[in-house]
Parts: sequence; C-alpha cells; structure tokens
Amino acid sequence: MIDEETFIKMALSFPGTERRPHFERIGFKVTGKRMFATYLAENNTANIFLTPKEQTIFCRKDAANVHAVPNKWGEKGATTFELDTVPEELLKKALTSAYNDVLKPKTTKAKKKRG
Repeated sequence: MIDEETFIKMALSFPGTERRPHFERIGFKVTGKRMFATYLAENNTANIFLTPKEQTIFCRKDAANVHAVPNKWGEKGATTFELDTVPEELLKKALTSAYNDVLKPKTTKAKKKRG
C-alpha cells in the first residue's frame, strides 16, 4: 500500500517539483510549468497525466489498479492509480514518465504563410 505520505515524497522527489492545492486534491507540478500528478486523500488515489499512448501501456500492465479518468481528461491521458493496491515500482515509472513529459519542449506547428 502506498499511503499519502509516501506518495507525496515520491512526487516531490523530482527536481523543481512543487506541491499546490488543486480543488479537493493536492497537485504536483514542475515550477513554472504544468501539473503532472494529483492526489486525493478521500480514496487514496492519484491521477497522473500521461500521454494517451503511455496511458494504454500502464493500463495494460495493471488493469485492476490503473484506469483512464472517465472524462475528457482521461481521453487526453489522465490516468487514475489505486494506491492501496498498485505496485510502487509501477507508480514510480508512471510519475517519472509524466514528469519527463512536462520537461519536454512544446512543439509548435509552423505558421502557414498567407499570400
């Protein structure tokens, strides 16, 4: 079981990470960038913001404890991890993946020339 204290330590272990309130959750973001995970004490779950491709991989690895958030965010890769039963190593890999994704430079589409 991964308790609240353990999850918070894991999420804050990444360089430049800060803890912020996020509605009824605790959010974790890279300073100056976007959030990569949230924690909800009420049911001891974490939502981790993966790419849709990564979400598919993690859900296949542990379908009983990892699933897409059932809304538009889930379609974009937001993934719920059941912390009472998910293996710690799998959670750490997902956090690392989400954190690294935030650090990647955004790609912008080239503007079309008018003319």
